[in-house]
Amino acid sequence: MSASRFLLVCWAALATLSVCTVVLAQMGATWLLSVAILLVAVGKAWLIADGFMEMRHAPRLWRRLMVSWALVLAAIVGLTLVSVG
Repeated sequence: MSASRFLLVCWAALATLSVCTVVLAQMGATWLLSVAILLVAVGKAWLIADGFMEMRHAPRLWRRLMVSWALVLAAIVGLTLVSVG
């Protein structure tokens, strides 16, 4: 697959995930939907790191650090939602 085609697929996937986030947020405020939104956000971060930043060719340590950072942020946001709610 050419680089421009791959980036187009990544862009389409990011747009779809963004719409999915908005649809999930409009459904209501339950803890299950909050978890789903955070998982979609982590998926978007992974797609950005591997697709647009081209970390898929980087050493595994750097890839893991990029995705781990998104997981840590999602966990902090999730814990904040639990403590406030």
